[in-house]
Amino acid sequence: MFDFALMAEKVMQFRTQIAEAVGETFLMVGISVAAAVLLGLPLGTMLFLTAKGQLYENRTWSALLNGFVNVVRSFPFLLLVVFMIPLTRLLVGTAIGTLAASVPLGVVSIAIYARQVEQSLVEVPRGVVGAALSMGASKLEVVMKFLYVEARSGLVLGLTTSTISFISYSTVMGVVGGGGVGDFAIRYGYQRFETELMAAVIVLMIVLVQLIQFAGSRISRWLDKR
Repeated sequence: MFDFALMAEKVMQFRTQIAEAVGETFLMVGISVAAAVLLGLPLGTMLFLTAKGQLYENRTWSALLNGFVNVVRSFPFLLLVVFMIPLTRLLVGTAIGTLAASVPLGVVSIAIYARQVEQSLVEVPRGVVGAALSMGASKLEVVMKFLYVEARSGLVLGLTTSTISFISYSTVMGVVGGGGVGDFAIRYGYQRFETELMAAVIVLMIVLVQLIQFAGSRISRWLDKR
């Protein structure tokens, strides 16, 4: 059984380090979410639009985009982090640290959310596109004013699920000195045999994930007008 009094004592003892670790996690996940929205959303949209029977059907581009997403998503994450060290060093000037850790995490986030976006758009009834075109909407307007509007609930829910995945990935970024809550739990909890401290950090992560899931689900239901 855990000694909850000792757990609280350990949390207070290491509160500065915990706060720093939480900040590092927020930075990595925040950059990942930004990359997912800014690049994953358009990538997922192009995955949908270039597929067979869609507005911009193109077998070559569809194969290339799907190949990129499939390779990144299937690549073992730790190996991807190591594989991307030269690119990371080129982009941020170093391969160590929280910012450097955000580079491979950002690439994975783009691929993960792109697939979520594609799936959300696939679920939009095909009649929506036909109706939009019959009203004289341009292809850009079809995407912005019809597809995204119809799929907004799924897009939010997909981003929520993706964000939780980003948090999970961020816990292993200590391998490149990325820090974060996961790295803190390993260095201060596991390696020092501070079981109560490690348990407290795990509880913190669970609470964080539950809050994100709750907020995302509520927003998704609010946006779902069907």
